[in-house]
Formats: sequence, C-alpha cells, structure tokens
Amino acid sequence: MEEKYQALFTPWKIGNVEIKNRIVMCPMGGTSLFGWFELTGCHFDKEAAKLFLERAKNNVGLIIPGIAPLRDTFWGKWLWQNPKMFEELKVFMDEIHKTGAKLFIQLTAGMGRSWAITELVAPLHKNKFTRALIKPIIDTSHELASPSPQRSRWAHDIECPEMSREQIHEIIEAFAKTARLCRDAGVDGIEVHAVHEGYLLDQFAIEFFNKRTDEYGGSFENRYRFATEVVRAIKDACGKDYPVSLRYSVESKMKGFCQGALPNEKYTEVGRSMKESERAAKYLQDAGYDMLNADNGTYDSWYWAHPPMYMPQNCNLEDVAHIKSFVDIPVVCAGRMDAEVGAKAVMDGKIDAVGIARQFLVDPEWVTKLMENRLEDIKPCICCHSGCFNFSSSKGHANTQDLTDTMGLARCALNPVTMQSKKYHIKPAKKKKRIAIVGGGIGGMESALVCAKRGHTVTLYERSDKLGGVFIAAAAPSFKEKDKALIAWYIRELSKYPIDIKLNTEIKDIKSLCADEIIIATGAKAKKLSVKGAENAIEAIDYLLGNKAVGERVLVVGGGLTGCEIAYDLYLKGKQPTIVEMQDDLITAKGICLANTSYLRDFFKANDVPVYLESSVCEIGKNSVTIKGKDGRLLNISADSVILSIGYNPEPLKAKGKNIHIIGDASSVGNLRTVIWGAWKECMKL
Repeated sequence: MEEKYQALFTPWKIGNVEIKNRIVMCPMGGTSLFGWFELTGCHFDKEAAKLFLERAKNNVGLIIPGIAPLRDTFWGKWLWQNPKMFEELKVFMDEIHKTGAKLFIQLTAGMGRSWAITELVAPLHKNKFTRALIKPIIDTSHELASPSPQRSRWAHDIECPEMSREQIHEIIEAFAKTARLCRDAGVDGIEVHAVHEGYLLDQFAIEFFNKRTDEYGGSFENRYRFATEVVRAIKDACGKDYPVSLRYSVESKMKGFCQGALPNEKYTEVGRSMKESERAAKYLQDAGYDMLNADNGTYDSWYWAHPPMYMPQNCNLEDVAHIKSFVDIPVVCAGRMDAEVGAKAVMDGKIDAVGIARQFLVDPEWVTKLMENRLEDIKPCICCHSGCFNFSSSKGHANTQDLTDTMGLARCALNPVTMQSKKYHIKPAKKKKRIAIVGGGIGGMESALVCAKRGHTVTLYERSDKLGGVFIAAAAPSFKEKDKALIAWYIRELSKYPIDIKLNTEIKDIKSLCADEIIIATGAKAKKLSVKGAENAIEAIDYLLGNKAVGERVLVVGGGLTGCEIAYDLYLKGKQPTIVEMQDDLITAKGICLANTSYLRDFFKANDVPVYLESSVCEIGKNSVTIKGKDGRLLNISADSVILSIGYNPEPLKAKGKNIHIIGDASSVGNLRTVIWGAWKECMKL
C-alpha cells in the first residue's frame, strides 16, 4: 500500500466500539437488511446481506446499511413486531464479525415531505376515496406526515399533513424497541437517520419547514427535541455505552422551496446555517450521539448529499472539517470523497473517517485493490445514479421512476450483479462457442468480457482506431473524468482475457464472419433536424470530440441530458450558451436522478443561461436562429454556432437469424445502464 493511504488503515473508536480502519461504507437507499419497499413487507433481505458480506470480506471497516423505516411502507407493520427477522440478523452478524468489520443499522423516523411519492401513487393519495381505500396497504398520509402542513418536495400540488404528538411518541418508542432488538442480535451500533438531507427529523430541526407551536416547534431546543428524545430513548433501552451515530447535514444549502445553492454561490441560507450547525452539533453530541456521519444538503439541494459528476470531488469536506472543531465525538465525511484526499484529511485531524457509498456498488473489491496497489483495477463510479437512485422529476410531475426501480434501489448501472445476483451472474457456458462482436463501444466491450468469462472464444471488431464508441464523446467534457477512467478500465480489463480485438475493421456483411453467434453493438446515429439551414448546425458528437469549433454565442437545440451537459460544458469554457427545448422543462426523461437534473437546472438559473422551453427551431441562419415560442410568436436569437442534440435512432447492421443478437442503442436507444444490463441479458444466454 502506498504511504499516502496509510492513515485510512488505522483503528479508531465510536464510543467503546473499535473499528479496524477509517473506511465507512455509507448507507444507500435500497440496501436495508430489512428489505426496501417490497409488497411482502419487512423481512431479512438476503440479497442485501450478500452484498454486505462480500464488502466486509474485502476490508471495509464499518458498514452502515441503507435506511430501515421503523414502520414498513406496505401494510404498516413495525420492525420490532417481526422477531424472526432479528433471529436471522443475529446469524448474519456472526458472519460479519468473522471478517473483522463492524456494522451499524440505520433506522429512520421517516421521510415526510421528502417522501418520493410516485406518479402512480400520487393520484391515489389526492382522491379521498382512493386514499382511504389503499390505506391498509400503504398509508400515504403517514408516509407524507411532516412537522407542519406543507407542499411535497415531489408533488407540489400535494399538501403533507402535520404529524401528531402521538405519532412522534410512537416513533420514539419504535426507535428504542428496534434498537434493542438490533443490539441483542449483535449489531455493533445504531445510526439515526436523520438530522440530514431534509428527511423527517431534519424537517423538525429546520425552522423553514417547522411551523409548530407545541414543544416540537419554535425555539432551537424545541426543533431539535425530536432528535434528542430519540437518542435518549435508545440509550435508555440499550445502555449508555451502546453507540449511536447520527446522519447529519452540516448546512442545508437552501435558497428556498426546491431551490438549492451551488458551490461557491452567494446566497441567504433558509435552512440550517453554519452558525446554527456549530451549536446543533454540540447540542446533539451532549444529548448522547456518539458520532456524526456528515455531509450537506436537503432534497431541495439534493446534489450535495448525492453529488453528480458536476459537483466537485470532496465537495463537503471543508464544511464537515469545520464542524468537527465544535464536537468531541468522531466525525465522518461523505460526498464524492477521494481516497487520497480523505487519507490526508484523516492524517491532519480534519475528520476521523472517510464515508464512501456508491463506489461499493460498482466494485465490491475496491478497498482490497487499494491496499494491494492495484488502483488501475478499480472500476470507477461515474456518479450517474441511473441504477442506484434514479428518482426522477420534472415540472408538474412527481417521481416518474418506474415501479420496478422504486422497489429495487441500490442497483448499479455499471455492475448488474449488484443487488441482482440471482438475475445476473457468470456461469461457465455449457458449450464453448466462437463469438463475434461488431462494435467496440461500452456494449461491445461489456459483451466481450461477459462472453470471455464464460469461456467463449471472442473476437471484437471496431471500425475506428480506438475502443469506446460514442462514450468517448460523452466522456469528453472536463467534468467527466470518471467516464474517461471507465473507458481506460475497460481497455485494461479486456487485455486480461484472450479476446481478439480488431481495430480499424469495418464489418459490412456479417456473412463474412466466422462465428457461431454474432452480437451487433453498432450503436445509434443522430437524428436530423428538418428545417431550413440545418446544414449550418453542428452535431453534438462533432462538438464533443472537438471535430468542429464553435463561436462565442452557441445555441443548443435540445434540452435533454446531453444538450444540457453540452451547454454546461460551453459555459465552463467561457462561451455563452442558449438552450431551446420543446418540452416544458429541461431533462424530462425518466430514470435521470433529480440530484443530477436539479443541479443543471439550478446552474442555468443561477448563471442566467437563457432557456427557451416549449419552443421549436424554425430556421438556422448564418448568425441567428429563428424559434417559435409557446405563444406561437417567432423570435430571432443571435448565435455564432448551433449544436444539435435532439436524440438518436438505432443503427444496427441489417441481419437476421437465430444467432444474431442486437444489443444496446443498436436495438433501442437508452443509457449506459440499458446498454450494460442488456449486454448481460443476451450474453448469459449464449
């Protein structure tokens, strides 16, 4: 191990529990050991247990599974009412402890106005009759219950009801009962979720959300009363020495309802300010909390707690390091943490441990690889959120996430096996075959790896002089450093297997291929814009690859993810971008996490980037573009250059036969997740 990482591999203590190293696997929604949003109700989740045991065997110090709601989302059963689940948990904890790792269970009081109510459920809640009808199955009023009546973060036309004092006391009691069962099952500690991210306890703590006039609202002490009564109840039930961590947001980074503050932006904090946080951290410590597992943000500024690739690495470190000087308990920092920077912060006493989350979904062995100086073998997380946490929303829509995704969080776009090991796995092929793969993009490379691991003889054909396909263009912007690293990882990984890679080889007739099975991964081609002057525009890929230069004033046609990322890239380069989009909001597609989309929307608004919604391009001139707005009026916009980003059409080779398998964008245009998962689905059959 390199010396610069050694500080991460020193022991530390939370209360009287010693942790072998300073790497904390942070909680992620969907990784609860008590299941997540399943219709069958709370149960010991063997898939999550498998996930954690594999990471524990790969040298993580402390594991904190994802939030476990004290009351099951479906059927309303309390966790403490299921003793069998805790018996299974005890057996699992024995296995965890054999690895030397420690594990805390994270319990949550609830989500309140941050509950990501879906487009499917929202209409049922709005109607009094259907709300009452579904209440025995899912009590939406309970899930949405907040400190005070207020609008839902996800469905702005839904008013969340005020939580009663009786409900508060019931939740506090449930914390104590559940924590004691966890302790008796051998769990090393409890994490309370949370005065963090704008969830229920945080809503009580923040004056902007809490307008109560009883003992749980008003003064500082009253607003933090719920959180302090929780830890005291747990200590009363489990003993004062039983460790209790708190998931904690140092600052809310909020400008208002659904308005986040960007890094380095000057703004007035309406949530928890640093001044209040300095007091709150000490107050919560004195109430009994033994650790702060810290970052920043609320669901209104979600990109701080779930940083997309646009956020700086180590984005929360400065604030978390500042708050550490106000407490005597250990402080963990999370949020795009870099191992080297984290190790230095630990060595300098700025934090006590480094919190890492989604990197564990991509590569379960990354800590081991770090210890063995195999950094180049670590498969990077690209912060896309498209598999693990793709809650999506746009103007006028609640969470548009598919139900299968709502019920299956913590999966990984880059690693289908994560939380889906029964569905995706490598098995030796019953019959070894010759496999030809046409197209060396991500889908082609993933197919080559899966087929080679199964024992097939693989030949990969790529018409250009390099591997990566369209993802090379996608990885081009400066903020896509992890995307570039992913391409490099694939190329290195391919070299470990006997895969015959033929570059500069274009396949026009698949009949020329000597293969038992043929995988076509030729991707898609850009759609054309049928307006006068379209020939004057630049295709998105040509811009990203640097094939064509642009002027100072650049109009981007298409406000989807790619178009917005191009506009963001242009702004960072000092250009003056303008976006024209036909929909009523930017980035309206399903499956793109709100943490990612809200950052871009907030960025354009904060930096006065012109955005024309519900508008279409009528004509592209030499120095201007004519668009038609929502009101039907024509508007001329000055532009030195025009970039088209209006989508793609599949471009497969024309071929038929039982041995022909079309994958990825060549079959149906999607994203990296659909490409990779689709490649596995086909290759597992061969």
